Amino acid sequence: MLKTPAYAAASPTTPLAPFAVERREPGPHDVLIDILYCGVCHSDIHQVRDEWGGSIFPMVPGHEIVGRVAQVGGHVEKWQVGDIVGVGCFIDSCRECEACRDGEEQFCEKGMNATYNSYERDGKTPTYGGYSTRITVDEGYVLRIPAGMPLERVAPLLCAGITTYSPLSRFGVKAGDEVAVVGLGGLGHMGVKIAKAMGARVTVLSHSLTKREDALRLGADDFIATSDERVFKENAKRFDFILDTISAQHDYNAFLGMLRRDGTMVLVGLPEPTLLSAAPLIMQRRRLAGSLIGGIRETQEMLDFCAEHGVASDVEVIPIQRINEAYERMLKSDVRYRFVIDMASLG
Repeated sequence: MLKTPAYAAASPTTPLAPFAVERREPGPHDVLIDILYCGVCHSDIHQVRDEWGGSIFPMVPGHEIVGRVAQVGGHVEKWQVGDIVGVGCFIDSCRECEACRDGEEQFCEKGMNATYNSYERDGKTPTYGGYSTRITVDEGYVLRIPAGMPLERVAPLLCAGITTYSPLSRFGVKAGDEVAVVGLGGLGHMGVKIAKAMGARVTVLSHSLTKREDALRLGADDFIATSDERVFKENAKRFDFILDTISAQHDYNAFLGMLRRDGTMVLVGLPEPTLLSAAPLIMQRRRLAGSLIGGIRETQEMLDFCAEHGVASDVEVIPIQRINEAYERMLKSDVRYRFVIDMASLG
């Protein structure tokens, strides 16, 4: 076993602090990765503080991992020492169910094995994430980072990037479409960039007027402040597609009214339950759907797309010693738009 420096939460009420985890020596099909950067996702906070229930402690968060292959198992075919690679939200799955066979491992019918706050396939070995200096992963769950991409800005693509790319791609957003992105945070800012790269005309819908300048800088063609309820009527039946990234409770019905006939709204945030009326759906044959990250194949497709179009996350790079401060700032929306940990700071 490989003793590995990390940062962990010992309980839902304690700050993250230095910790050591045991990584396995690479098996025949494993790669050992030296972690260079790890993005900080809002879901890290939810799980560290057990806000979703069922958290496993001690917990080493982090599922937006970029690193360099340090060692490969004897039967590894895809990777060589020195390759720059990524690890996203899961590190294994059953590999046998219909979802896995379809390359949709995130929907594994026996449950995907999350990169942290989960267990290995044996059901008893805890998984520890990217707030650490290295990780051992089966070669089939590792992603290639295209050459020339800024690595610190790539890390959030492994979650925020695929979370927004998948529905935009799967529901067929194309050049000339009118696309709205609801919310301009870690997910929303990636939605703007990716939809724009697909050729769509992009509008940001945000409650906060202060986001207007950033929205336009990120590539949005228009900005609508939803704090003025009149805008919902003024922009009724305007959009072909709405990507809703908000995790706070809000009125889906109001946004559905902004869709054209046969338009689609996809939810990627996880707010508290809210009331949904059938009328906005029925009257214009609209669709309301949800989406969750992507499989290995689609995540690689997203990375290649972002490399081709020069798309990367806007980040603030921090040392691991500032992670607790970063959490508090995230809760105040005081980041533009994603914290990324430079793991060299852990030594």
